[in-house]
Amino acid sequence: MTDQVGVIGAGAWGTTIAVLLAGSQRPVSLWTHSAESAERLAHARSNERYLPGVVFPPNVRIVTDDSYLAEPHRFYVLAVPSAHVRATLRQVGPHLHPEAPILSVVKGIEQATFRRMTQIVADELPGRRVAALSGPNLAREIAAGKPAGSVVASEDAELATEIAVALSSDRFRVYTNPDVIGVEMCGALKNVVALAAGMVDGLGFGDSGKAGIITRGLAEMTRLGVAAGAHPLTFAGLAGVGDLIATCMSPLSRNRHAGELIASGVPWPEAGERLSGVAEGVWTVDGALGLAKSLGVEMPIAERVRAVVFDHQPPMAAVAELMARSPKDELATLTR
Repeated sequence: MTDQVGVIGAGAWGTTIAVLLAGSQRPVSLWTHSAESAERLAHARSNERYLPGVVFPPNVRIVTDDSYLAEPHRFYVLAVPSAHVRATLRQVGPHLHPEAPILSVVKGIEQATFRRMTQIVADELPGRRVAALSGPNLAREIAAGKPAGSVVASEDAELATEIAVALSSDRFRVYTNPDVIGVEMCGALKNVVALAAGMVDGLGFGDSGKAGIITRGLAEMTRLGVAAGAHPLTFAGLAGVGDLIATCMSPLSRNRHAGELIASGVPWPEAGERLSGVAEGVWTVDGALGLAKSLGVEMPIAERVRAVVFDHQPPMAAVAELMARSPKDELATLTR
């Protein structure tokens, strides 16, 4: 079996994954969508746009020709923005080695179909073995070698273990979890909550208000995830509360920063243009709310986030609506 791994997508997280995988001296192909981007990355031997100062190990090869992906690979890592996953798979899918599994590291829910990323892989590449990676993993910290943990989810326990071993190092600990639905729902929905947390920061409401948004956001995440078939305990793990804390609190979080900018008076999409990458929560909220409606799940925070981002509702008005909701039993809608 070849030890080569292909990473599809050269954004901050895809580049970080390529650097992680290269640490064990295996060959890594880092695919980018354009010849111009490939030439820039290959010449600089770093990704100055997304990860300045992080040098590519010599065993990372930059590629743009889809034919390179046809070479034997141990597995492929899918690392493009969620809005482009289906189109990217349609482009590169015919070139992928037929026996190589796919690891999705993309966090999102497709707007039109409400599909998770591994479901899109199944749609476009039926029969392919698939796994998902999620956790509190801020790309710049991981690429700098700061300690962190993550989780690989797959219904194929052997595949999950294989990928966990390939990614693990003395600075990056990877667990496995059979709950693919839960791990992917956590990764997608925490970005929506992080937008709300950033709005709290932009409004200057302080840590008590932010803690309330994070906690009730976790309740929303869990309600929808369980209704979709996830295990509730997954939301208490690295992919759930772990990633939620990191994304809502860190100054490196694009989703938190986007919410802060919007609440400070910068409208979307201008706020998006100021970010260093994609705020996935913006592209996930419609899919999340569509899925919630189909399952009969209430998500008031996500609804207000969408209203502020897309309908230009003043953030203070959104806060007023949330605070004016009738009293609830905190545990009423959670699985006991």
